[in-house]
Amino acid sequence: MDDLGAQLRQARTEAGVTLASVAARSCYSASHLSNVEAGRRAATPDIVLAYARALGEVDVNRREVLGLAAGVVGPVVAGELIRAGFSAALDGRGAEEDWRERVDQYGRDYMAVGAAVLQARLASDLVILQQHLDTPRMWSHAARALVTYGKTTSNPAEAIRWYDLAATAADRSDDLGVRVWVRGRAAIALAYEGAALPTARRYADQAVGLSDRPSLGRVQALMARAHVAAGRGDQAGAIALDTDARRVFDRVASPDGEVSDTAVPPWRMATFRSMLYARLGLPNLGREAQEEADRTRPAGLPRFATHIELHRGLTMAKAGDRAGGVAYARRAWEALPAERRSQSLALMLREVERA
Repeated sequence: MDDLGAQLRQARTEAGVTLASVAARSCYSASHLSNVEAGRRAATPDIVLAYARALGEVDVNRREVLGLAAGVVGPVVAGELIRAGFSAALDGRGAEEDWRERVDQYGRDYMAVGAAVLQARLASDLVILQQHLDTPRMWSHAARALVTYGKTTSNPAEAIRWYDLAATAADRSDDLGVRVWVRGRAAIALAYEGAALPTARRYADQAVGLSDRPSLGRVQALMARAHVAAGRGDQAGAIALDTDARRVFDRVASPDGEVSDTAVPPWRMATFRSMLYARLGLPNLGREAQEEADRTRPAGLPRFATHIELHRGLTMAKAGDRAGGVAYARRAWEALPAERRSQSLALMLREVERA
């Protein structure tokens, strides 16, 4: 497959299709695709399928590119994946409302389903969704799905690549709310984990700069800024930003019983704040947030209950009882079934151990 880029270029030029046309069917620029064709960048599955879509009017070329796709999609079971995508297109499925509900469901599933299981399901739908990016609304659905996919990945560097892609998709949606939310969600995801703080700050600054209207995206961006300040040892700045975030949150909070990655009900805001004050080494404020999270969190979310337990371990470690805090956190980690664990929890445990 070393000459995959060259084969894509040949198929495209023989069909008389421009790089700009292929770029319009993906989240990549024409210059990036040019690098793929020249072998300077990898031909990822979504790029190959973008070529398949762009060449869809030329049957011979489409069949050729689908053959290439089968060789690079790999673990996602290429044949079934491609067949499902093109069957959906030919049958007229892929309505905007169907995709909105499907992406909303992924947001709900994220709260309870293990990352590995969710990632496999979401990967298949993302490849299919990539073939239906014909309207701004579809780009907005793709942007939200890409953020969720990034949160299922195994390390922050990989997640950032997906968050960047999500931001690009959100910009193509021309939906200001989605553009703010995607960046705010990416910012708090990284900052809450204490990972890639400069990137978290970049996303947060972009979200805040796009709009000053109260929104869940703005809440998460402000909370991300607070966590970044805490990571830099700026206690006063972190507390001030928490106050700003709570002021916005009071106007836009999600309903108490809403359980979705796209929502920020009181229990989730308390979880963000619990980690912030554990990180700052302020046990009284941390305890208040922990108790609120435990009191208001719906039943059936053991992973998020474990978040609070790890915060308690971090609070103990910051207060001077490092051995006790680490032991407490490890017990909480081990009590959660392995399939329920997440990258966020793993990074949090590591932070307790380093405290």
